[in-house]
Amino acid sequence: MLIRYKKNYEKIAMGLLSFMPSEKDLKRLQGTIKLYEEDQDWQLYLYKEDDIIGAIGVKIKGNEAELRHISVNPSYRGQGKGKAMLNALRNQLGNIEIKPSENTLEFFERSGDQSKEKDICEEVTGPDSN
Repeated sequence: MLIRYKKNYEKIAMGLLSFMPSEKDLKRLQGTIKLYEEDQDWQLYLYKEDDIIGAIGVKIKGNEAELRHISVNPSYRGQGKGKAMLNALRNQLGNIEIKPSENTLEFFERSGDQSKEKDICEEVTGPDSN
């Protein structure tokens, strides 16, 4: 089940997002969380089974959602949880097409997602831009 991120989930969200290589730096991670809190186009969801075990975040651009972050607690990896999170997000977003960012392309390829490499969202904004 997906839960929309709220400020009271900040620590768990930061912990999960910190597993992503692009979010290892604390200042960058804090900037990412701030985007999810303040920009309505940036939407972060936490994935809960018995406990919160994952986070998935998108940047909405019209009828497309750029998958910016996907992270699963290491104890739950290799069990299809990332794919389940992506499917739950598709249900949540309805007709909005989800495409990978450069940081999430590898996950898309491993999960057997239908998106192709040429469909990568290439716009560089937010904390990932330098």
